[in-house]
Formats: sequence, C-alpha cells, structure tokens
Amino acid sequence: MATLVLTAVGTAVGGPIGGAIGALIGQSVDHTLFGTRKEGPRLVELAVQTSSYGAQIPKLFGTMRVAGTVIWATDLIESRSTSRGGKGQPSTSTYSYAASFAVLLSARAVLGVGRIWAEGKLLRGAAGDFKTATGFRLHLGGEDQAVDPLIASAEGASPAYRGCAYAVFEMLQLADFGNRIPSLTFEVIADEGVVLVSTIAKALAVEVSGAASLAVGGFAASGGSVRAVLEMLGQAGGAWFAPAGAGLLMRDAAGATVAVADEGFAVSGKGVRRARAVAAIETVPRTVTVGYYDAARDYQAGVQRARRPGAGVRDLSVEVPAVLEAGAAKTVAEAMLARAEAGRVRRTVAAGFGAMAIAPGACVTVAGEGGVWRVADVSIEGMVTTLGLVPLVAASLPATATSGRVSGAVDAVVGATILRAFEVPGLEETPLRAPRMTVVAAGSGAAWRQAALLYSVDDGVSWVAAGATAAPAVLGTIAVVASGAPATLVDRRGVFEIVLAHADMELGDADAAALDRGVNLALVGDELVQFARAEPLGGARWRLSGLLRGRRGSEAAIGLQVAEDRFVLLQAEAARTFDLPLSVLGREVRVMASGVGDATPVETRCVMRGASVVPPSPVHLGSFAEADGSATVKWTRRSRAGWRWIDGVDAPLSEEVEAYRVTVTAGGTAREVEMAVPFVAVTAAERAASASVAVRQRGVFGESLAADLIVPA
Repeated sequence: MATLVLTAVGTAVGGPIGGAIGALIGQSVDHTLFGTRKEGPRLVELAVQTSSYGAQIPKLFGTMRVAGTVIWATDLIESRSTSRGGKGQPSTSTYSYAASFAVLLSARAVLGVGRIWAEGKLLRGAAGDFKTATGFRLHLGGEDQAVDPLIASAEGASPAYRGCAYAVFEMLQLADFGNRIPSLTFEVIADEGVVLVSTIAKALAVEVSGAASLAVGGFAASGGSVRAVLEMLGQAGGAWFAPAGAGLLMRDAAGATVAVADEGFAVSGKGVRRARAVAAIETVPRTVTVGYYDAARDYQAGVQRARRPGAGVRDLSVEVPAVLEAGAAKTVAEAMLARAEAGRVRRTVAAGFGAMAIAPGACVTVAGEGGVWRVADVSIEGMVTTLGLVPLVAASLPATATSGRVSGAVDAVVGATILRAFEVPGLEETPLRAPRMTVVAAGSGAAWRQAALLYSVDDGVSWVAAGATAAPAVLGTIAVVASGAPATLVDRRGVFEIVLAHADMELGDADAAALDRGVNLALVGDELVQFARAEPLGGARWRLSGLLRGRRGSEAAIGLQVAEDRFVLLQAEAARTFDLPLSVLGREVRVMASGVGDATPVETRCVMRGASVVPPSPVHLGSFAEADGSATVKWTRRSRAGWRWIDGVDAPLSEEVEAYRVTVTAGGTAREVEMAVPFVAVTAAERAASASVAVRQRGVFGESLAADLIVPA
C-alpha cells in the first residue's frame, strides 16, 4: 500500500523533487519528500541584534524591520579635543568615542534601507537623514558586489558577501549611546510593494509555483527548514500544495474540480463504503490568536484574535513573521478558525482504478453531495483508490481591526546648522581679561543636537579645533523692528516680532524679579534687550513686549536693527565662549561648524571690536553754566565690574586707572583733552559757538564708545 499526504511541503523542496511525485505507486514517499518537521520562524528572531558565529540570516521579502547580525567591528576609536581656557585658566580636554562596524541584514539581495532605529529611537529618518554623525554605506547583495573598502583596509583579504545585503557604519559617534555600539534595527526594502505568499514560496523553492492570493507587506524567511517556512505560509494564507509536473503547485482556491463517485468496491473481501465522520466541537480551538508585524506600529509585534461561541477550552496561537495590516491579520485569524471548524468533517470515498490520477491537493465534487472537497490523502489497494476528503472553505470576508494606540519613534528632522558668533559685553560681574567670542548654534530641525567647531584668527590660514557646540540655542531672525526707545525706561509700547528657526523652539514670560536676575536677555541685531512678555503668534513667530533696551551698555545699537537681523536668546547652557589673544582686536574671526545635517560646513564671521573688554561709555552727561560764561560738563562712569550698581555710589573702576579722552568741537574746530576726573571745562567762546562734547572712557584694552552732549549756548 502506498500513501501520499501532500498537505504541506518539506525540506526536500529546497532541492530537486524530480520524479518523486510521479512515483506514487508501490512506495512510501511521504518521508522521502518531506523529512522530519522542524521549528518554523518566530517573531522574536528578528528583533534582537546578534554577533554570534553561525547565526541564521533571514531571506527578506517586501519591507521588514530586522536587527541583523554584526559581522565586523573595530574597537572604540577615541578622539580628544582641547579648548583654550581664559587668561590664567587651564585648557580643557574633551573625549569622544566612535566605532565602525558592519551588519548583515538579508540572505538575498534588497533594494534599499529606509529608517534605522538605535535603542528604539530613530538613528535615520524616513527622509534618509541621520540624527547622529556617521558614515554609512549599504551593499545591496548583488552577485557582482565588491568588498567594502573600509573592511578591506582594516582586514586585508575579506569577503564581499555576494548575494547578501549588509550595511557598514563608519565612525558612528557613540556619545548618544553610552559610548558603546547601540542595538540597531533596520527597515529593509527587499521588494517594491506587497508580496504574494506564493511568490515567496517560489523564491524559496524553485519547484513551487502557484498564485495564492494572500499578500503581505513583508516577510522574513528563517527557521529550521524550508518546509517549516512554507507550512507556515500555507497555514496563514489558507493554501495547500498539489503535484504539478516535477514540482508543486501552491493554491488557495478550488480552480478546476474533478467529479468522483463512491463505487463501493470490495477490497480483500471487504466492502468499502462511503463514510462521513464529524469530530466533536471541543476539538476545534475556542480562539485563534495570530501574532504578526504591524507596519503602523513601526513593525513592532501585534496580535489579533478570532473567537467562536460554544463549548471548548483550547486556544491556538500562531506566529506569522510577516508584515500585515491589523485588519488583514484579523482576517487571517478568522479564516484559520473557519477552516478548523470545517475540518471537523472528514469524508472517505472509494473510487475505481481511474481515480489513481487524482493526487493529494486536487479539488473534487462528490456525486450526491454538495460543496467542493479537497483531497487530503490517497490510498491505493488492489484496484480501489480511496480518497480522504476535507471540505473546502470559502474565503473569509475582510475583517476590520485596529492597531491600537500608535506611539512610534519621533522622526524629527535634524536640518542644517544655524551658526551665530558675536562679541558682547561680559555677562558676569567679574571683568574679562581677554577678548571673548561667543558661539551659539541650532538647527533648522528639532532633532539637531550639536556640531563640531573650528575657528581661525588668521583668515583661514590655520584652524583651531574647538570641540563641539553647546546645547541647541533658541535663535531666529527679526520680522518686525521695534521703534527706538530710551535705555533708561521700560519700553511698554515697542514690540519686536521675531521668527525662530523652527516651531519647536519656545520663549517664555518673565516677571520683574526674573528680569532683575537677567532672564530673557537676547541679542537683537547688535542690541542687548530683555523682554517681559513673549506671545506666540503661530508657527515659529513670536511677539516680544515689555522691553528693557540697550542692556549692558549696548544702547548705541538701539534703533539700528533691520528685518532679517539676528535674534539670539542668551543662555549659559547654549553658549560656547572662547577667550582669544589681544591680537584679534579690530580683526575678523572665522568660525566653522559641521553637523549631522550639513552637506558642507557652515561658516560665519565675527568682528572683534572689543565689546567684551572695553569699558562702557559714561552716562548722565550734564552741562553746568559758570559765572564767567564757560560751562562744566560732568558725567558718571560705568564699569565692566559693576553692572547692577547695588550700593548707589560709584561703580568699581575695574580699569588700572580712571582716564577719559574728551573731544570738544565748536565752530568746526575740535580739541582733545585727557582727563583723570569725570568732568571737563568748556570755554565761553566754545560755548558761544554751540559746542558739542564726546567723552570716551579709557580702559586696559581700549576706549569705550563715545557719550555725546550738546552744550547749550
């Protein structure tokens, strides 16, 4: 007696099937074709990155998220950068670490890679932008694939991994990952669009053909054997396999049917009669649960369940390592449950010698009974062919289901670096002893974090590595310019409207106490301004009001702003400061930054006019008439060390000596005098000729801007 059961496909599908299917008579072919069943693919196999020798590499179809296997890596690569300290201060060395490595993704060629996750957060966005600095190359797995140049340079002779897709990271910066190679997962695009399960079966075993209708967004073929993979595909898609020439046909619909009749033949003196058996309902699972990958959840595992009423306690759980929509997964679960219920019925038909041509997997109709039946097995004894039949179930209607609440990784754009370098009066109470340049930066996208810095004090002849930028700054440009207002009063009428670099940047209000502490101090053009009220106008646009103008001696810049001038919120954590040699005074310093989103380095320039080290100009200039017709002009000095003026008396000098250069201009003639006291005499003749007085305080590093007064006649 020979028996052929062809409800599934075995390990021999991976190799030649040849004439095995045709040799149905006189031999037992079930084990020859299929071998022993092995464990099929599991959902968890794709989620954890490995580096073990001999680890299985899946064959990918459609679009899948996989962790892959690390096949090559360098040791951590240490870099050191040194930034100069201020005068009398030590320099600071900072260390950063990077690594280069390769990850094998698929045992068949792919089309590309989309997003990449590192520790669950996006390392590469949907637009192909990296959130952390790295070099990246993808080898698609072609048969003419070349050896990666980095691996070749490090290892010498090395394989090209032809036929396998792999990714190479070069100098991935590890600061965001605890200075270790992070666990990565990749969105791999192996085929365009959805893929039929029959197409996958054909790719895994060339002897298989057919057109099963279940389509998946992606699939990872792995597990113990080809048989196990194809069994799982058939189980999920409601498909079965039938002989077709020297191969197998995968089908999930009846197609052409063969009419058979139970002829009641006698075999070995016994009559073989038509038999119909129905198993108890308890043999059918009460629920069928399908695990799958849900693209709406960034390819994380999802679960859909179908439930039937009635008796029974058994549950069936099936893992399908395929990408499905929630509704499609629900439909698969309901279809599996419907097939399980229909499978309670078992039909046996005894046919004549001519029925030997009917192979397992064929679809038949039985005389006198309705419906279409699938041939599950064929037994031949004597001249009688016995067919074991199960009813063919109609396709389930599409089900509706939800993926649940989706909380995917944020795909914030890094964008290009926005760089600002400037010199402002020292913001500390202790006067600076060297010219100081301040550098702030941000990105046009919310995911921008930092950029590498260089600066040059000799117009680019040489460059100084200056480490990285500080925390992202809040910066933008001026859209509406406030009218001029005195620096001695709170400007309650004027408003600035500014546009920040992107909508995720925010500003806040400040009360009087906060303003007194220096909160909401911003560089607006060249003027230092504090604002009490920040009103969002939508998008990245804000209106600033309640203004304190000309802070820290910057009153000379009041009213000089134009649209598109810079706006920078000054925050200690967002600023990098560089104390430079005295030789830079009066010269231009070039600053260059390079971030993850920059195709080329970004450059800006800062003219060092001495604002950080020269004294502020005097204030409270007044003219006092004398009895002889002359006048005395008096003023109050200000100090780089006494911005708050908390004791009501003269601010501390903070310079080596008190000294002023005074220019008196009258009738087209100017005279200069050097003063060591805060007053100067204007003669009666000069006064009569409408004299003007300009006073500059002299400091260690240069003179202040002039404070001017017209002396009344």
